[in-house]
Amino acid sequence: MKKKLLAVLLATGVAATTLLGGSILVSAADDGGNTAQARTLDEIKKDGKIKIGVFSDKNPFGYVDENGDVQGYDVYFGKRLAKDLLGSEDDVEFTYVEAASRVEYLQSAKVDVILANFTVTDERAEKVDFALPYMKVALGVVSPDDALITDVKDLEGKKLIVVKGTTAETYFTENYPDIELVKFDEYQEAYDALLDGRGDAFSTDNTEVLAWAQQKKGFSVGIESLGDIDTIAPAVQKGNTDLLNAINDEIKALADEQFFHKDFEETLKPVYGDNINPEDLVVEGGVVDSEDSAAEDAEEADTTDAASDDTKDADTADTDAASDDTKDAETADAE
Repeated sequence: MKKKLLAVLLATGVAATTLLGGSILVSAADDGGNTAQARTLDEIKKDGKIKIGVFSDKNPFGYVDENGDVQGYDVYFGKRLAKDLLGSEDDVEFTYVEAASRVEYLQSAKVDVILANFTVTDERAEKVDFALPYMKVALGVVSPDDALITDVKDLEGKKLIVVKGTTAETYFTENYPDIELVKFDEYQEAYDALLDGRGDAFSTDNTEVLAWAQQKKGFSVGIESLGDIDTIAPAVQKGNTDLLNAINDEIKALADEQFFHKDFEETLKPVYGDNINPEDLVVEGGVVDSEDSAAEDAEEADTTDAASDDTKDADTADTDAASDDTKDAETADAE
């Protein structure tokens, strides 16, 4: 009944608010990109509620469970953020957003923070301010087992499903413009299209498709990692510095208790089991430990060693030359 009422209200462009699971859940209609001044941290504290945008259909990161409660990795963090900033995890209004509307919801001040699996990109950073990361991710591709896509070249002449406004859409548009993209606004629409055969494969964050494939018999992730390793971070309206700093301080402080590892255990491990190492996904304290960093450290070490070797060779050569000069002088004196 609640879903039907919500659908009617949204269809008429009216925002609907319901109280579920101790938190206010708000579904707001897109108003076409109007801008408004974001609330300051002091204003949020005075109001006693922080408004956070999350997904409602991206299990296990942000989704509505069978009881109508919003759950997931991002939601778990959102509740803790509300608790530490305002005093209670119930002091949060979760607003359901779509991938393509995340920037607009910040610019129009519908929400204070976006925690909707938001990948950091240079283009997005021109429009919003990203806090420190709390997760890392790459792209993945899921497809039916009887026509499994294991390489990008397998997508030639086929239809690839993507969600509008995601890094998957950007990646394939820029790098593989000949691949036909079938685009949807919502994740559930995309998965339904894959199940119905309206596309040959679906690409989004690898963490997402790996989780989905484990719950859907007959589907597998044939490409588990594609493109660069990106980071997921909270975002606020451009220039909302006090709130941004507060979120950064929170992420740094939570590292002492390994909060995001606990978040993983509570929300993601029940889905992934032992198939994903938390170290491949979790970021603590906003510090990303990547293979690239290790490679840079190794390269720096090699450079240092090489310089050290050169110095040693130079010192040896100088010592040998000095020794030869001494011998020559002694020989001359003797003669």
